[in-house]
Amino acid sequence: MSANVDIANRPEPDSLLVQIADYIVSHEIHSPEAFSTARHCLLDTLGCGLLALRFPECTKHLGPLVPGTTVRHGARVPGTSHELDPVKAAWDIGCIIRWLDYNDTWLAAEWGHPSDNLGGILATADYLSRTAVAEGRSPLTMHDVLTSMIKAHEIQGVIALKNSFNRVGLDHVLLVRVASAGVVTRMLGGTRDQIVDALSQAWVDGCALRTYRHAPNAGSRKSWAAGDATSRAVRLAMITMKGEMGLPSVLTAPKWGFYDVLLGGNPLQFTQHFGSYVMENILFKISFPAEFHAQTAVEAAVRLHSMVKDRIGQIARIEVTTHESAIRIISKVGPLANFADRDHCLQYMIAIPLLYGNLTAEHYADEFHHSDPRIDALRDKMTINEDQRYSREYHESDKRSIANAIQVFFQDGSSTERIEIEYPVGHRRRRAEGIPLLEQKFEANLQTRFPDNRCQQILELCLDQKSLEQTPVHKFMDLFVIN
Repeated sequence: MSANVDIANRPEPDSLLVQIADYIVSHEIHSPEAFSTARHCLLDTLGCGLLALRFPECTKHLGPLVPGTTVRHGARVPGTSHELDPVKAAWDIGCIIRWLDYNDTWLAAEWGHPSDNLGGILATADYLSRTAVAEGRSPLTMHDVLTSMIKAHEIQGVIALKNSFNRVGLDHVLLVRVASAGVVTRMLGGTRDQIVDALSQAWVDGCALRTYRHAPNAGSRKSWAAGDATSRAVRLAMITMKGEMGLPSVLTAPKWGFYDVLLGGNPLQFTQHFGSYVMENILFKISFPAEFHAQTAVEAAVRLHSMVKDRIGQIARIEVTTHESAIRIISKVGPLANFADRDHCLQYMIAIPLLYGNLTAEHYADEFHHSDPRIDALRDKMTINEDQRYSREYHESDKRSIANAIQVFFQDGSSTERIEIEYPVGHRRRRAEGIPLLEQKFEANLQTRFPDNRCQQILELCLDQKSLEQTPVHKFMDLFVIN
């Protein structure tokens, strides 16, 4: 027999597909911390989506593909009147969640935003609940949503711990598609084998290129890419439930599998089992809509504002000390073309709070940037240096710091103090400080969309763990409808 022929015998499913499916089907979540953190993640994520509705660049993407279409028992998109099929609803929810780069973050060998999975989870849960009630069955509850969130976070985050897709130019939204496909298939009633099949479909889609996150191609696709991924997951889950076959060796097949085609033949590496670690250690973006590697740099710049605001014209140089990932991903010189370019530029995100004492989404707009030439002048005075300790402790499981330090030097030889911040306010080490601020952020975001009485109704429910978990999903979503 020729050595070049393919062997047609279908193998057993790849072990990773089986491990994920077994976790989704069989693992019980008993961690009160995980459920409490998931609740805060839910409210923060929805709040980010509501805030994004203030931006026409975001809202132009929302709604049915055919204008005027309404889906019977369709899923709702928070903060809007849209009633859509679960695939498009997942796209829309995922889009608004991610638009302002303000939702939660996971930093490891690969980066990402596990709450992006909420697009698929919430759209599917809402659709299933409305259909169930119409047919006289019990709806899903928000406890089901929180459980799916914990598991989606865990799948995405544990894969990311030791596996860097970005180093080979591939984008992390793959992990959103994989995690969402698994948990959504289970929500639809999928068996272990069907979850394996859906996961294989998610992997065989391959990986998007990261080029839309980096100069010179940085642009708004990065703001809807995760919505696209979680929506695609819902579609793959639904066709799997109709009987579409899986691809058992999608990862390991010689020559044609994911590992050989996209990872140079290198298998994915794992150092721990799936549990609830990721949700318990998730990073919240509380203070600033800024790429997470810059969060502590922005906080340091805010502290420096009072020391430099009256001496901006006297600044000689600004020394920024950071970690390797920040240098590789968000350190930029030269012109910044658009909103997406600026909110992924370390120097820009430092210059704004040095000048203004804060950083908001509006500071990334073209009109604002072009109105103040001092921004780019300060960028040109910055030097970016790596501290190897920062880079090392970024990866250490008991630390996972995201450290930055800034010091400003003036033309007369004087300088500010060196402000160093190793853990952002959204870090697990600063939970006691961060959670009240997170709840304030959520309330402020609610107020951008709803009258006071509705805001209070939503807030009271979301701050009560037991009541929230017992609430039917469709009843929860009704609170966010704009008529």
